[in-house]
Amino acid sequence: MKMVKKIWGLMMILIMAIILPMQSFAKLRNIESNNVFHQDKVPVGKTGKIMNVTFYVETGSDYADAWAGIAYDDEEDENIEFPFELTSETTDRKHIGKITKGKKKSVTISARVRRDIPEGYYGIAVYLADEQNGGKGVQEYINVYIQKSSTTESSEAEVVKDVEFTIGEGQSTPRGAYPDVLNFSLNMANTGKLTAFDVTAHMVMDKDSTVFPFEINDANYDRHFDKIESGGMTSLDYSFAIQKNTYTGYYPIKLEITYRDSTEGAIKKAEEQFFVHVKNKEKDETTSSPGEFNPNDRTKARIVVDSYKTIPEEVYAGENFELILVMKNASASVPASNILFTLESEKASESAVFSILEGSSSHAVNSLPANQTTELRLKMSARAGVDQRSYTITINEQYDSPEFKNATDKVTVDIPVKQIARMNIGSFEINPETIGVGDDANVTFQINNTGKVILYNLMAKFKADSIKENEAYVGNIKPGETGNVDVNLTGKATTADDGKIHLTISYEDENGNVKEETREFILNVNEELPSDLDIIDPEIPDEPVSRFNPLPFIIGGIIIIIIVATVIVLKRKGKKEQM
Repeated sequence: MKMVKKIWGLMMILIMAIILPMQSFAKLRNIESNNVFHQDKVPVGKTGKIMNVTFYVETGSDYADAWAGIAYDDEEDENIEFPFELTSETTDRKHIGKITKGKKKSVTISARVRRDIPEGYYGIAVYLADEQNGGKGVQEYINVYIQKSSTTESSEAEVVKDVEFTIGEGQSTPRGAYPDVLNFSLNMANTGKLTAFDVTAHMVMDKDSTVFPFEINDANYDRHFDKIESGGMTSLDYSFAIQKNTYTGYYPIKLEITYRDSTEGAIKKAEEQFFVHVKNKEKDETTSSPGEFNPNDRTKARIVVDSYKTIPEEVYAGENFELILVMKNASASVPASNILFTLESEKASESAVFSILEGSSSHAVNSLPANQTTELRLKMSARAGVDQRSYTITINEQYDSPEFKNATDKVTVDIPVKQIARMNIGSFEINPETIGVGDDANVTFQINNTGKVILYNLMAKFKADSIKENEAYVGNIKPGETGNVDVNLTGKATTADDGKIHLTISYEDENGNVKEETREFILNVNEELPSDLDIIDPEIPDEPVSRFNPLPFIIGGIIIIIIVATVIVLKRKGKKEQM
C-alpha cells in the first residue's frame, strides 16, 4: 500500500512539472500565418511598468498615413486575460506615417502592464487604421511575455518618450576666460525609446553680449547627424572667441533640435539648454541710491506676435512670398504709441536669407491699445541656394508708453524654407545596343543629386513593348552624392516602333510625397538568332556536267602546225643538199 502511495505521489509531481510550464505557454498565439504583423522576438515586460510592444508591419498595399493600435475590446475568448491597463498609453493610436507596399516598417507601442497579471505569454491583437479616430483595418495577433516585478523594484514606472535629448549629462560646465578661445564638447544623448533620424542641433545666438557671450564668426553653427539610436550618444564640438564686453558669470545657451522619429516621419522640434561660465570684467555692483532714477521702475507695454502665416503656405528658396504678422499688445492696461517695427533677417554665408521686395523693412503704427492687435503685410523673397531648414526673422520694436518713452524690445518668428529637389541623369551605357528576343542588354548610368535635399527611396523603372518590365532600387541619395543604376533588360518582342525605352525615376521627399521624372533611350530588339549556325555544303553532282571544252582542239591544232612546219623545213633542206 505504501508503495502505491509513493508511486502515486511521484506521478502527481511529474504531472505538475509538465502542466506548470504549459500554463505559461497556454496564451501564446501562433503568428506564423500572419499576413501583416510580424515579430523577430517576443518583447518582455514587467508587472506595473510600461513596456514597449515592438513588431513590424509588411503590407500588400500602400498606406498614405497609417495608424496602429492595440485592440483592447475585441478579445474572442473571455477566459483570456488582457495584460495591460486601459490607460491612454494603451488605447491611443500610434501614428506611423506612410507604409510602402512590400517594405518592412518597425512599430513600437507603449503600454502599462497590469500589476495583478500572472507571469507568462499573452497574445494581444493589434490593428492598422487609415486615420486617428476612424474604424479599424487589418487586425492580427502578436505575442508579449510578462514577468513579475521583484519586490525591490519601484512600483512606479517612468514614462519614456519616443525621442528625448539630454545635453551634457555628467559633464562639468564649460569655462573660459577672455581673451582666450573657449573650446568645449558636449554630449547629446537620446534617452527616448526610438531612434532619432535626420537630427540637427541649432544653437540660438544673439548679438547682445549679455545674452550670448561669444563672437559670431561662423555663418552656421548647426551640427547634423543622420541618426542617433535609442540610448546612443554623440558629441557637439564648438570653438568660440569670448566677446570683449562680456561680464563674468554663467550664461544659458539654448539649442533648438529638429529630428524625425522614423526615416519617413515628419520633422519634430525640441529645445534644450546648457550653461557656460565666462570670466572677464566684473559688473558694477553699486545700486541706485534712494530717490535716484531707475529706468526699470517704469511700466511699459508688451508687444508680441499673436500669429503669423505665409502665402503660399510653403516657402521655397528663390521664390517670393507674403508674410502676414499679427502683432498684439499683450499688456492688460498699458497702451503703446508711435510704434516702429523693423524686420531683420537671419543671415547665411554672411547674406540675409529674406529680403523685402516692396517698400521698407520698417513699418510704423500710430497706436496699439492694450489687448488689441494690428496686422503687418510684407512682400518678401527667400534667397536661393540656402539649406532647407527654418530661418529666423527678428522684429525689433521701438515704441512709447505713458511712463516709458522710446522703449525697445524684440520678438522672432521662424520661417521654414524648402528646397526643390534636383537631379542630373548621366549618359546611358548600353551593352549591346541591339539584342535578340530572349537576350539581355546591360544598362548602366548615374543619378547625381544636384539639389540641397535628400532624395529618399529613389527607384528606376524601365518599360517598353519590346522588353520585360524591370526596376532597380537605388535608395537614398544625399545632396552632392551620386547613385548608380545597373540593370539587365531582357528582350520580349521585336521592336515595332523607334526602339525607345521609357525610364521613370521616382523618389520621395521628406514628407513621403512621391515625385517622378522620365527619360528615354534607344534599345532595339530583333528576331531571335539561332544558337548554332549550320553550315550547309553545296550539293555536288555524282557525274560531272558535260560542257564544250575547246582546249584539246587548240592543243591538237598547235601540234599539227608544228608537225607540218617541221616536215616542210626538212623537205626544203633535203632539196638543197641534192643540188
